[in-house]
Amino acid sequence: MKILVGYKGTNVGKDLLDIAVKHAKAFDGDVQIVTSMIGGDQAKGETIATAESNLESAKAYCEDQGIKVETHLLIRGMEPGEDILQFAKEIKAEEIIIGVKSRSKVGKLLFGSAAQFVILNAEIPVVSVK
Repeated sequence: MKILVGYKGTNVGKDLLDIAVKHAKAFDGDVQIVTSMIGGDQAKGETIATAESNLESAKAYCEDQGIKVETHLLIRGMEPGEDILQFAKEIKAEEIIIGVKSRSKVGKLLFGSAAQFVILNAEIPVVSVK
């Protein structure tokens, strides 16, 4: 089983990795940890370096648990929700694990939500972690 984890390295990140490890062990799977950034002028060197560092920490955590893991920093000019779904298709992922954060209704309307987009548009199971 190929498990894609949408990862930002925030507080909920550890919970995402814990679930991914459990699912990988239960279903003899591997984990693909993905951070998506829009790119272009918005992808600053410091932000990219932080994302790469977060991905390396996540990879080390999974490897310490005996899980086969790969990391991917996507900077392809897409919104993160679109990018995650596109990448899931490309690698033939069978499950997506993604974090959700609480926002007001107005906040969701104005700023959107990558997790909401993934949950509503994925063609494979999505596990959301709050």
